[in-house]
Amino acid sequence: MNTIAYIKRNITRIFCAILVMTIFSSCGDTAKTPEAKTEEAHEQGGHEESEGLELTQEQLNAVGIVIGGITQKNLTEVVKSSGQLAVPPQNAAQINVLSGGIIRRINVIEGQKVKKGQVLVTIENQDLIRLQQDYLTAKGGFSYVEAEYNRQQQLKAANAGTGKAHQQAEANYNAERAKIKALERQLQQYGISASRISSGNITSQIPVTAPINGTIGKINAETGSYAQPGVSIMDIVDNSKIHADLIVFEKDLSKIKVGQRVDFQLTNQKNEQIEGEIYGINKSFENDSKGVVVHAVIKKPGANLIPGMYVTGLIGVGTSMSNAVPVDAVVRTEGKEFIFIVDTGAGAAEHHKEESSVHFKKIEVSTGVAELGYIQVNPLQKLPADVRVVIKGAFYLQSKSSGTSEHSH
Repeated sequence: MNTIAYIKRNITRIFCAILVMTIFSSCGDTAKTPEAKTEEAHEQGGHEESEGLELTQEQLNAVGIVIGGITQKNLTEVVKSSGQLAVPPQNAAQINVLSGGIIRRINVIEGQKVKKGQVLVTIENQDLIRLQQDYLTAKGGFSYVEAEYNRQQQLKAANAGTGKAHQQAEANYNAERAKIKALERQLQQYGISASRISSGNITSQIPVTAPINGTIGKINAETGSYAQPGVSIMDIVDNSKIHADLIVFEKDLSKIKVGQRVDFQLTNQKNEQIEGEIYGINKSFENDSKGVVVHAVIKKPGANLIPGMYVTGLIGVGTSMSNAVPVDAVVRTEGKEFIFIVDTGAGAAEHHKEESSVHFKKIEVSTGVAELGYIQVNPLQKLPADVRVVIKGAFYLQSKSSGTSEHSH
């Protein structure tokens, strides 16, 4: 009796196992998600949808898509170069002192515009008093030397004096006069008027003036600090003569000539058009880069242009007929550039005939110069001569294409 019960239990277990395996096998075909089925359909025959997309005529009209052709435009051929803004050496100045001293007064602040000759800083130096005393002493003693020289001149004219006495008086006269001229020159370098000293106005302060017109840059001193000779107190830059130093490489150097137009692009002023002109080309390579520095003057420098800014220059070297489309026809994604063309293949034509829809295909291109609303394009694959291109509304197609691609993935 126990044997019969044991056999029955084993038969029941085997039957349940077979039933479970049958259920899982049937669920394997029916449990696929809609996404899995869609992906499988794409793998079998729906790949064309990821390469192109279709819109009906009503959709085209609704979103404002315009179809045209690739045209021939006489666009400027350019050489692209990069560099920095700079000013000529004569338009920049470092403010130094000839003799050390204590800074008693600073009359300007950073960013302030100044004119040539304007007093920037006042320095106090006690050695100036000795210099002025030497000048007054030399000036006073010169009266006697000059009188003796004139007397010897008169005696010589009357043949009453000796030649040796006349020579000595002349030598003393020339030496003292040269000494006075040298002292006056020193006072002038310090900005002190010799005539004021002669009237008794002795000073221990030196006015430091601006050597050029410009804007005050970094001030490296403060009131009460010691100004040392050779150490800059501040700097002045005149940006009215700002220009660009561009690097042109050897392969393009033969195309560059003085007088060519340059359009500048600045990283912080993308929408502003800055025009310049080539005025100088160096005759030696810059370090080991095989590049030559080309100087371009900026015709209308703005207040926001600062020496040291990085710029990109598009140097116009001629014109040529090029394949071009409107700027809006080119879309950019993932570092590449594309245009949309009307796909006139057999399958697309048949589908268009049946449903009155237009099939578009995205084509990668390389672009060149942009001018007057058009941009040069070079398709990376051969296109028919009568190819039709989306010249307006390409951004919408790109958005729709990206959305379809994301959904399919």
